[in-house]
Amino acid sequence: MVTKKEMPACPVATTVSLIGSKWKLLILRNLLARPWRFNELKKDLHGISQKVLTDSLRSMETDGIITRTVYPEVPPKVVYSLSELGESMRPIIKAMETWGISYKQQLHEQKSV
Repeated sequence: MVTKKEMPACPVATTVSLIGSKWKLLILRNLLARPWRFNELKKDLHGISQKVLTDSLRSMETDGIITRTVYPEVPPKVVYSLSELGESMRPIIKAMETWGISYKQQLHEQKSV
């Protein structure tokens, strides 16, 4: 986890540093619905490479946004889910969804005129 001294002074910059990448936002969106396994995320996030997914999940785990649970099976079962901190981001993603829907409607209305 990043220390307070390492965080930007601006709170918006802090949030962007934690979830500002395209892939982290989409991972977060998925995990808001339910826990996911690595391969499920890989299949659902079209275009993400295995390395980027791995790096993003590790970063989000280190930052305390997600939890990684390993089940003692053969082969091992690994499930990613939101931590309490990750759950607290639900209103941010919901606001982004609402804005995106509104934006698409405005574009549609402009093209209809």
